[in-house]
Order: sequence, then structure tokens, then C-alpha cells
Amino acid sequence: MDIASTLPLSRRPPAQRFDAEGCARIDLRAVWALALPLMANSAVQVILNLTDMWFIGHLSTAALAAVGAVQWLILGVLFLLGGASMAVQTLTSHAHGARRYRRASQAAWTALWLTLCIAPVCVALGAVGGVILMPFGFSPRIDHLAQQFWFPRIGGASFAVAAWAMMGFFNGIGRTRVSFAVAAAAAVANAVFNDLFIFHLGWGVAGSAWASNAAQAVAFALGFVLFLRAPFRASFRSHLTWRPVWGRIRRHLRLGLPMGLMPAADVLGFSVFQMMQVRYGTVAGAATQMVTVLTSICYMPGIGIATAAATLVGQSIGAGDRQWALRLGSRVILMAALVMGGIGVILAAFGPWLMPLFAGAHDAASTAAARLGARLLWLAAAYQFFDGLNLGSSMCLRGAGDVRVPAALMFPVCWLIFLPLA
Repeated sequence: MDIASTLPLSRRPPAQRFDAEGCARIDLRAVWALALPLMANSAVQVILNLTDMWFIGHLSTAALAAVGAVQWLILGVLFLLGGASMAVQTLTSHAHGARRYRRASQAAWTALWLTLCIAPVCVALGAVGGVILMPFGFSPRIDHLAQQFWFPRIGGASFAVAAWAMMGFFNGIGRTRVSFAVAAAAAVANAVFNDLFIFHLGWGVAGSAWASNAAQAVAFALGFVLFLRAPFRASFRSHLTWRPVWGRIRRHLRLGLPMGLMPAADVLGFSVFQMMQVRYGTVAGAATQMVTVLTSICYMPGIGIATAAATLVGQSIGAGDRQWALRLGSRVILMAALVMGGIGVILAAFGPWLMPLFAGAHDAASTAAARLGARLLWLAAAYQFFDGLNLGSSMCLRGAGDVRVPAALMFPVCWLIFLPLA
């Protein structure tokens, strides 16, 4: 009999059970119990993205193309600035696995201090949007709409980074239902603010950006209130670990900066690709934007499963069992790939009915964009399985604290292969 089978449940690595012969097995029910709320959380993010696209699509096809031209660039900037928040889940899961609960809450506070530091940088980058977008050579109308969206979205980006820190803490300690509740509240707020700002106040494309900021502010406020509630104060001393510690800040930055750099390299590369489509034509830009957002229906559940893998691997390593971390992570990587690949095929099959729902301007360009998008969905569906392998592997390495290898791989693949081929 494996000696680990005699340990109390509180001392065992996560998602571990023993069969009748005393052999360690992966408890898939425990994996799914952690992953399903994260998948639901990701599904809420899909709803948020689709909500934005629906509202913007009803303004004009040009508005949809303009937002598509800068949305991925904005996300890349968010990743670059928000790496410290991404490190929260890894640091929290390690501390939780090692039963050093005060350090878990300290990681969240450290990320919030760093978020406060980047807030002026966000405002400054938002103010110089015209200079940043000038080299891409958009048409005057697209450029005007893109700048309207850029300033508020980048200027208020610190709210999103702060919300990531809160949800990273809850994910790291395995309380994924809390992070789901926070994300669900943000999605509801986003829909309400989009309708208010875009149509009732007449802010147009800029209204969608302000709506996203307001929704992320709601998510942060709710997460912060829950973080300071009695159960977390008792277990994690979340009300006592707020003081910044320079050593913790340095460790946070060493881990967080490469974490942000890896997805930023990927997303910034994709943003250049999206801009190529917009320069090719409004129809191509709008179709690519619709396909990208729709395929997030595959991506978001996959990232939910992969995020669960990061927590499970991190907790296993924190508990001192690296072999179990490897075995458990490999299984969850396969789960992420199968889920993404299956959803991709289903989505492409229903593309002809889905695309017209989001090309709501009812002009000739929107109809052409819907037709083109339905064909492109099959190409997008083809790479979902491999994207699942990539996501699962990257998040498992993140959970292990290895952030340099994924970042080193992402740069040549994206910037030396993908973009030159495009």
C-alpha cells in the first residue's frame, strides 16, 4: 500500500484518491469540481465579449471593424501591464498547498499595490492613442472610431488588472465559485452599462469602452469586499497582510512580468494580424472580428480547464509532490484539448445561423461579413484542439512557476512564423 494513502485528506495532494489496492488515482470528480466553476467563469467572459460585439455591431459595420482593429492590441497592453495580477494564482496556490495562508492573501495585496502603480501609466497610454495607432494606416473613419474606443479602454485598464488579482486569489485557494460569482456580476453590469452609455447617453463606440471599465470596477469592488469578509480574515488574515514588503514585490515581479509577456506576445501578434484584415477591407475586418469573438466560445472553457490545471499543479508542488503535479497536469491538458476541439467543430457547423445575429447593421457590408465569417469559422475550428494543448501546457508550467520557457517559445512562433506567413 502507498504510504500516501494513509495520510489524512487535508495532507494529500489535490484531486487524489486511492483504489482498493491502495494505488493513487486521479479523482476526476475533484478535477471537474474545480474546473466547472472556472469554465462557467470563462463562459461569463464569452457572454461579456458577445454582448460588446452585439451592441457595437448594431452601431455600424465600420464600428465593428474599428473595435476589432484595436481590441487585441488593447488586450496585449493589458497583459503587459497586468502580469503582476497573473502571478497571484500561482503564488496563492503554492502558499495554500504549503498551508502558509497568510502568504496567500499577501500575494493578492502585493498585486493591488502594483496595480496602483500602473494606473498613471494606463492613463498616459490612453491619452496618446492617436500616436500609437497612426503607423497602422487605417482609413480616416476607422481611425476615428478606433481612437474613440482606445482612450477610455486603456485609461481605465487598471480596474481590469485589479479584478484579475482578486479572482486570482480565489482561484488559487480553490474557491472558484466565488470568482464565478464576481465574473457573473461583471457580465450583468456590462450589459446594463453598454445599453446606458451607447444608446441612452449616445456615447457610441466610446460608450462600450466605458461600460467595460465600469463592469470591471464592479468586479473588483465585489471581489475586494468578499476578500475582506470574516471567513477569509479568519483563515488568511486578509485584513492584516496589506503592508507592502519589498522582497515579496520583487518576487512577484520576477514571476509576473514573464507571465504577462507571454500572452502579450501572442495577443500583440494577433492584433497585427487583425489590423491586416481591417486594412484589407471593412468586410474582412468585421468578419475576422466576429470569428475571433465567436471562437472564444471554444477558448474560454479551455482556459477555464487550464486555469484549474494551474491551481492543481501549484497546490501539488506546494504540498511537495512534483510527480503528482506532472501526472495530474498531463491529464488536464488532454481534457482542455478535447473540449476545445469538440466545441470548435460544433460552432463551425452552426456558423451560417450564428453569424447574421452579430452583423446587425443590416447593410450590404454586414451581410457580406456574415457570409465570409461563416466560411472562416471552419478554419478557426481546425486549430482549436492544438490551441487546447498549448493553453493547458502553458498554464501547467505557470502553476509550477516556470514562466520563462513558455515566453521563450511564444516569441519565435508568433513573430517569426505566424506573422510572416500572414
